[in-house]
Amino acid sequence: MSRLTLLPRDSRASVGAEFSLVLPVLIILLFAVIDGGRLAWEYNRAEKATQVGARMAVVTNVISTDLNDNDYVGVGGLIVGDRIPASALGKIVCTASGCTCTGSCAGIGAGSDSAAFTNLVNRMKQIKPDIEEANVEVVYRGSGLGFAGDPSGMAMSPLVTVRLKDLDFQPITTLMLTRFEMPSFSTTLTAEDGVGSVSN
Repeated sequence: MSRLTLLPRDSRASVGAEFSLVLPVLIILLFAVIDGGRLAWEYNRAEKATQVGARMAVVTNVISTDLNDNDYVGVGGLIVGDRIPASALGKIVCTASGCTCTGSCAGIGAGSDSAAFTNLVNRMKQIKPDIEEANVEVVYRGSGLGFAGDPSGMAMSPLVTVRLKDLDFQPITTLMLTRFEMPSFSTTLTAEDGVGSVSN
């Protein structure tokens, strides 16, 4: 008989050893599931904030003040009552620092209603509180809707896109040491009256 067979066998600690090997993997998997849920939650909040922002932008004061005041009479030979083609307006990008126009910008300058922009961001913050003004961009483009010289308000009803960008997500799985950039979110609607400061 060998000496090894004479030693008593005790397997009570084997369960504890196996558990200590599996526990870190289980914890990482648990946090990964939690992070997946948190990412979906943040993604949905950002998407909904963008939709709410677009709705606010089309029914309240136009951020580009020059767009609101332009009647398009004389632009490209248009006379009062002519339908304004989509090509009559280029692309107006409005941020917290003001508006810039590229493309066809007849009568459109850098005029900006900062109060309207702040109201828009504050409305979006009601859905996703970590949004900052630097994350929001409002873009106006020609739509082909509207008539030159319309006396009842804004002559053109542009397409209004609200874009949410540069948002980060910080997962717990990485012990909060890294951040991942979320994709940009955008929603486009056609402008309505463009007057007021409240939306539903």
